[in-house]
Formats: sequence, C-alpha cells, structure tokens
Amino acid sequence: MRTHAINLLIPSALKFTFFTKQKCMLLVLLSVGTLLLSRPLMAAEANPYAKHYQAQNTSQLKSLSAQPDTKMYLSRHKDEDNISMLEDGYDLMGSSGFSGTDAPVDGALQLGKSIKADTVLVYRKYGSAKTGSAKFDLIKEAAKTGAEIDEKDLLEEPTVYNYYASYWAKLPTPVLGVHVIKLVKVAGGEDDKPQAEPGLKILAVIKGSPAAQAHIIKGDSLLKIGELTLNKPDDLFAAVKRYAGQTVAIELQRNGELIKVNVALNARH
Repeated sequence: MRTHAINLLIPSALKFTFFTKQKCMLLVLLSVGTLLLSRPLMAAEANPYAKHYQAQNTSQLKSLSAQPDTKMYLSRHKDEDNISMLEDGYDLMGSSGFSGTDAPVDGALQLGKSIKADTVLVYRKYGSAKTGSAKFDLIKEAAKTGAEIDEKDLLEEPTVYNYYASYWAKLPTPVLGVHVIKLVKVAGGEDDKPQAEPGLKILAVIKGSPAAQAHIIKGDSLLKIGELTLNKPDDLFAAVKRYAGQTVAIELQRNGELIKVNVALNARH
C-alpha cells in the first residue's frame, strides 16, 4: 500500500503492511533495545545490504544534518516499528531485504551512513538449515525402504537467515502531520469492481504536530480540508499547501461519525 507524509519536504511514498494488533512503541525499542556496536566495515562491493537496497523515497530524502550520527538498532517488530517511526516524525528512505548465511549487520550501518540516514533498524529471522536430526531421519527412512542416499544429502549445510533493514530520516516540522493511504474495498463477486472508500485513511499521526494537537487520531478518515474535498493523496498535498500557516476547518470520519475540527496548520519553511 502507499502512504504519504505531509511535511515541509516533497511528500514521499512508504510501502509496508499495516496490522491492527497492538504495537510495541519505538520508545520502548530504543530504551531497552541493543545499540549495536560496529566492527570494521566491509567493502562496499561485498555489502549485501547495499547490493539489495531499494529506495522508497522519490524526493531523495536524507537526514537534516549534514553529518548525521547514524544509529542502528536490532528489532523483531517490523510492522510496529514502521508506525512508531512515522509517529516520531521519521520517514522511510528505503530498505534492504535478502537471504544469506552470514551478513554482518555492520553492512547496514555502513549503508545508512553513506545515504545519510538518521536511524537504521535491522531484523534477522531464521530461514532454514539441514539439521542433524533431519539427516538422521533420512537415514532411518532409507534403511526401511532400501532407498539410496545421495552423499550430498548428508553434508552439513549452514543456517540461512532472512535479513531486512530499514533506513529512516527525521522530517522537518510538519505542516499538518499525518501519513495516509487511499483504501479500496474489494467487492464480493468476481464481476464486481473494487469500490474506493471516501476520504483518506490515517495510518499515523506525528507526535506534537497540528493534527495531534487537534486530537486527530490514527484510523480517522480525512474527508475535507477547508473548501477542498480529499479523494486522493494529491488533494491533501494541495490543501496543506493552500492553507499552510492558517487555521482551517477539517472534516473527518471516525467510527462512522462525521467530526469537524479546526486545525492551526504550521507555516511552510
């Protein structure tokens, strides 16, 4: 799905799967998580994180600092972290995803520094391996059936892990402070066409932003800002640009109820 951040830079696209289960806030992650210490960095050509990097931001987003002190953390809650990072005022620069036997996380930090990321989040998940018990089972089965065993099946195999790293940059002070998607309802019948739901669904509200101060929350659907109806993300960009620095009426839907609030938008810098 595509999300859009309303801020002082050109808004960017962020792709991730959204789950509604209770999330572990990034604040907890950063307070109890392990800050990884860097070993000597690997050569760029041997860095799988750089090789598999895919930019998610078309506006060449990077840290506001000319020389950011890039931090790297190891986590297990990718989807929860995505929401927490958005709420804390970060946006996704890009990500690296691949499978391998041994990929030192130093490579993720090295790439994060080179692209001027403020924060790098690294995830490693067990993939596969041929264990001793699995080979023993293979021998027992061959003994029962009289089947032949290829010697290659008895060789030791290294454990394979699935690696994923996300790279984040802190955004400037937002004008409104929301990340949104356009939801489309899938019809039940094969011949039925998908139906777009009204407004724009809010995935995250940046802490301390005008939207947060107006008590706009995640899950609300933005319907209208001032005189502009919101049917697609570009409509929201246009509305924020038009009303920046002003107090404007915003219409939204929350649990089926129409709500109107006045929001004092930040000025654009």
